[in-house]
Amino acid sequence: MDRLKGKVAVITGGAGGIGRAAGALFMSEGASVLLVDRPGSGVESVAREIGGAAAAFAADVTDPSQVDAYMREAQNRFGGLDIALLNAGIVGAHTPLEEYPPDTFAQVMAVNVGAVWLGLRAAIGPLRRRGGGSVIITSSIQGLSAIPYTSAYTTSKHAVVGMMKGAALELTKDGIRVNCIVPGMTDTKMMDGIHEASGAPLEMAAAVRATIPMRRYARPEEIARLMLFLASEESSYCTGSTYAADGGILASWTSTLD
Repeated sequence: MDRLKGKVAVITGGAGGIGRAAGALFMSEGASVLLVDRPGSGVESVAREIGGAAAAFAADVTDPSQVDAYMREAQNRFGGLDIALLNAGIVGAHTPLEEYPPDTFAQVMAVNVGAVWLGLRAAIGPLRRRGGGSVIITSSIQGLSAIPYTSAYTTSKHAVVGMMKGAALELTKDGIRVNCIVPGMTDTKMMDGIHEASGAPLEMAAAVRATIPMRRYARPEEIARLMLFLASEESSYCTGSTYAADGGILASWTSTLD
């Protein structure tokens, strides 16, 4: 299919599970894709694996000059920008609030909030010059709820939901739509790291899956398909909203409070 034919997309966190899946899917739907991730992340090899009109750019997404550089690269290489998928993120520590390391809190906020703000800010001009486009921000179910001992991550994911809503109102006059994806637990290296940190990875994974109504993690491709909807003209009347792909977990958590 050609739902993104002729479109140019930038995807941050492009070497990760969801970013890689989105890059491959967007390209299969006709887009030219610039995958962005930190130096040493292997983003170049991911772009080679995807092939076709996929390219890589190594950058620190918390550095304003490097954010401007990856946006310029997309325009110089592919002729413009139509889609900005601001997907880079880190988990931080699993620690009681009073013991949470301030430097870790600052790092999580810099990547999960600051880098999104910088990417959004840098995307506006190029999107406006194309007559509009789509910005998709990856939040989390923790952007609509909370899990204990993850104060930095939960705070950051709530923050980008608020950022998205304000940006959507500001940018609708330019034809720029801004929305958030809210993934649940997804089968990625990020979740593998959470399992390993528990000291009992198999038991931890089983316990987490037991809290999900569908009793499994999402596949990265399932999250990418929702991103594709928001990137395409199929979502032309969608802006300022959050879209969950969580296996029913938010409904389950809500029901336990009723």
